[in-house]
Amino acid sequence: MTIAEIHKTTEGKMDQSIEAFKGNLTKIRTGRANPALLDSVHVDYYGSLVPIGQVANVSLIDARTISIQPWEKGMGAKIEKAIRDSDLGLNPASMGDLIRVPMPAMSEERRKELTKVVRGEGESAKIAVRNLRRDANESVKKLVKEKEASEDDQKRAEAEVQKVTDRHIAAIDQLVAAKEADIMAV
Repeated sequence: MTIAEIHKTTEGKMDQSIEAFKGNLTKIRTGRANPALLDSVHVDYYGSLVPIGQVANVSLIDARTISIQPWEKGMGAKIEKAIRDSDLGLNPASMGDLIRVPMPAMSEERRKELTKVVRGEGESAKIAVRNLRRDANESVKKLVKEKEASEDDQKRAEAEVQKVTDRHIAAIDQLVAAKEADIMAV
């Protein structure tokens, strides 16, 4: 493996870490409704647990209400029960075949708890990026040890990896700040 390949794979993995972090952020509730909020809720469908999105159409009615339209008649009660039993603190209301999930207003205390959760997720993402940096630097040192690269190449490669790491950590910080602003907005 060359230094260029190490650099390319490291940057790709760091990009994947940020994408995973973005996915985790969508699951953290803000004051607004978001259909992705229900991705973690699973429903019993003929003996197996499946995400709600696989047994119903999940969409938004307005900024504070999610609507769920089950594809089968008998699934409504199961979906309602799954949402109530989840740790999201939501209370679905059934209106015929349609299930409405209003997003309750969050208290100031709950908002502050959620910002701590966001910061924790951000720190986990930063740790993943830093671990990738460490792995890349170790790979470069291994190349130098095997006489496939010079020490000057090592210094340049480590500096380049550090720049990529700094850029990704700055992106994580921006995502955390944006999500915190979103949560604290009333």
